[in-house]
Amino acid sequence: MDTPATATRVDLSRYTGRWFEIARLPMAFQKADEAAIAEYGANADGTVSVHNIALRPDGTQHDIRGYARVLNPPINTKLAVRFSTWFGPFIPVPKAGNYWVFHVDEHYQEAIVGTPDRKYLWLLARTPAISQQKYATLLAKAERLGFDVSRLIKTARAGSSNH
Repeated sequence: MDTPATATRVDLSRYTGRWFEIARLPMAFQKADEAAIAEYGANADGTVSVHNIALRPDGTQHDIRGYARVLNPPINTKLAVRFSTWFGPFIPVPKAGNYWVFHVDEHYQEAIVGTPDRKYLWLLARTPAISQQKYATLLAKAERLGFDVSRLIKTARAGSSNH
């Protein structure tokens, strides 16, 4: 299968800020019942700061920080992410990995990101919940990109319409 196509272009100044995970493919370093928030910022050296926060059902959280380097400026859809810490004492997060933006809507409210090998996928939004219609649209686009959407884990949050 061909490598999935990325978004046409990403304006990093509009992409920075807080994103809520709406759904994701399973991964070893995040438990199925954890909700995630990603915060991106602009660093003085041109890299993007990355702060991922996993929220456990009991209200506790754990986080990881790192940075991303843009691999294809000025298109800005392919980034190499490097983390400076590990989750837990036994599960290392990969030290570096691809982070490709496959879709971002014109208002920078929803995004599809993942890896070109289709091993990782996240559906993200600026709000903790999105409508079923918006979710279905993101799901269909991810499926067209070749991701196995049947394995997606919807992120559960109190009061969310994403369950």
